[in-house]
Amino acid sequence: MEPMDIVGRAKEDASLPKATMTKIIKEMLPPDVRVARDCQDLLIECCVEFINLISSESNEVCNKVEKRTIAPEHVLKALEVLGFGNYIEEVYAAYEQHKLETMDSVRGGKWSNVVEMTEDEALAAQQRMFAEARARMNNGITVPKQSEPEQNTNS
Repeated sequence: MEPMDIVGRAKEDASLPKATMTKIIKEMLPPDVRVARDCQDLLIECCVEFINLISSESNEVCNKVEKRTIAPEHVLKALEVLGFGNYIEEVYAAYEQHKLETMDSVRGGKWSNVVEMTEDEALAAQQRMFAEARARMNNGITVPKQSEPEQNTNS
């Protein structure tokens, strides 16, 4: 029988991508140092165990404050409780950097082509969309989207 972790899945189910972890290991060492495959596997296993430890303690911290979702402050408290307080500043900085990168990707992603409108324009557009939706719902017909007026090129 396979060893089980705390959520009842086989430990092999909870792993980290070997290629990514190998790259991180190589980046952390001088270029002339080589790492045996067994050593890489052991380091990856240690990382998984560390993540499980932090996750478990974060969950306990979360439960103590009667929350159902683990938040960043629960992870930071778990680090402190487990004796990794000297990492809190660096972890928090990484979290802040992640927030900035995530916001930038949202702004640069699907929201990048949003056109700013005045409040009156937004209200008019909202009313038009409501009317179109109401018409489709009540009549069972599709209301064509209003397109921009075509310019007459025969002037």
